[in-house]
Amino acid sequence: MIRPPSETHRDAHPYLRAATAGIRHHTQVVDRSASAEPVDRPHLDTLHAHLTALHRLADQLAGRTRPERPAAARHLAAAHTRLWQAADAIHAAFHLLPATAGDGDCRPDRLPEGPPVLTICQRHLAAVHAVRRKTTATDLAS
Repeated sequence: MIRPPSETHRDAHPYLRAATAGIRHHTQVVDRSASAEPVDRPHLDTLHAHLTALHRLADQLAGRTRPERPAAARHLAAAHTRLWQAADAIHAAFHLLPATAGDGDCRPDRLPEGPPVLTICQRHLAAVHAVRRKTTATDLAS
């Protein structure tokens, strides 16, 4: 039995579909929320983690696509750059927000990944190294 393309596509990337569904759900919850609470640091940290993961995925897809379909790979490379720009802006916004009460009494010795503020910075620094290897300053400015 031949499956319609939509079913084949749905089965191909279940984790990516689940992540997208999670973001859609969260967006709907925020839209329906009666309170107008501003964003907090943990929220931006999670969003930054998602963007840097998408950035890595776009980089891998562009690399695999380039030999066979160079035009498509150029579009994926552009998406790669835009994802980096979004992650960079989220990182900057994270540092402009006030620290929450839990950040002040953070005990790095109790957290295997280090204090929360350093986790986002370490992730961002790793992404910066990947960007510098494959992207020019002109690409980032456009």
